Amino acid sequence: MENVQTIEKAVSRLSKLDLKNFRNWYERFDQKVWDDQFKEDAESGKLDVVADQAITDFKAGRCKEI
Repeated sequence: MENVQTIEKAVSRLSKLDLKNFRNWYERFDQKVWDDQFKEDAESGKLDVVADQAITDFKAGRCKEI
C-alpha cells in the first residue's frame, strides 16, 4: 500500500502537461495489461464456457445484430 500512496502523491504533484502525458501512457499500459490477461484467459480455456454459450445462442437465433 505504501507504493500506491507514493504514486498517488507523485501524480497529484504533476503539472497539467505531465498529467496529460501520464494519462496517455497509463491508458496504453492498462490496455496492454488487459489484452495480455484476455489472451492468457483465452489460451488457458477460461473463456471456453462463455464462447460455447455465445455460439449456442447464435445458432439458436437468440442474437441480434448490433
